[in-house]
Amino acid sequence: MKVDLDAMSIEELAALRENATAKLAEKVASRQKELEAELEKLSAYGKPRKAPAPKAVKDAKDPVAKAA
Repeated sequence: MKVDLDAMSIEELAALRENATAKLAEKVASRQKELEAELEKLSAYGKPRKAPAPKAVKDAKDPVAKAA
């Protein structure tokens, strides 16, 4: 469907905008529900573990620490 925006009145354009905004809001809400359902399925696998943080060098006399 091709719409000639130049031929539309301000009232028609405003109504078109309102309808488009409402339709976008519906689609966003629908997609959000889909993503939340998918996330719920994925949560069954557990939360990913973070890699352990590297240990800080405590001994400054350590030759490896001096090389770094």
